[in-house]
Amino acid sequence: MIDKGIIHLFGVSMHAWTMEETVQVIKKRLEDNLFTQHVVVNVAKLVNMQSDSVLAESVKSCDIINIDGAGVVVGGRMLGMKIPGRVAGVDLFHQLLAIAEKNEHSVYLLGARDHVTEETVRQVKRSYPELKLAGYHHGYFWANEEEVVKDIATSEAKMLFVAITSPKKENFINKWKDELGVTFVMGVGGTFDVVAGKTRRAPIWMQKAGLEWFYRVLQEPKRLWKRYLITNCVFAWMLLKAKIKQLTKTVN
Repeated sequence: MIDKGIIHLFGVSMHAWTMEETVQVIKKRLEDNLFTQHVVVNVAKLVNMQSDSVLAESVKSCDIINIDGAGVVVGGRMLGMKIPGRVAGVDLFHQLLAIAEKNEHSVYLLGARDHVTEETVRQVKRSYPELKLAGYHHGYFWANEEEVVKDIATSEAKMLFVAITSPKKENFINKWKDELGVTFVMGVGGTFDVVAGKTRRAPIWMQKAGLEWFYRVLQEPKRLWKRYLITNCVFAWMLLKAKIKQLTKTVN
């Protein structure tokens, strides 16, 4: 893990960086051909890491751990941590594609359903016409996992973006990182759904207000309401206990 601008929250070390700082570090590491395993952390992932040791190990093994969750930003600040803001995975994805296009870095896209992946490829080619696309594959490949890993490695891609749900993407990346043959790998969750137009991003005012998660729930209530209700409540309880402990130490 890069030893710069680190905060520690509930047993997890994270980089309290701005988007600009994150992009500059990744760009430099790409230029220097330094392997980089990247991940973003939100409330749900932070909560699940408390009981899922495999996920925790996969996240903690990363070189860059960005904060992509308004709840984590607010919670950290409540405990006195200096966090400039969130680094949204979908925004970082687009910034890195622009860098890849400019510097002729080849890219491999992995994840989502077949038709979503294909539409993502079309939209990416439209937005970044000079981008070198090394290959792409849908995210339902678990019966032939090794073949997909081999396809990525033989594609000679420099950058890999994995759009699979958590914790599968984090564990997949950590399991195969030495065989993928890429310089940079990042889990991007539901980013392909957004790029392909399957789901919409929240309006800017909701993003700034930290309500992007709520907008996602409104679009997919059956799939997401329980996840956010449970993890948000657990996180609130964790914060409360941490704050009480902090205040008790201050008094004593």
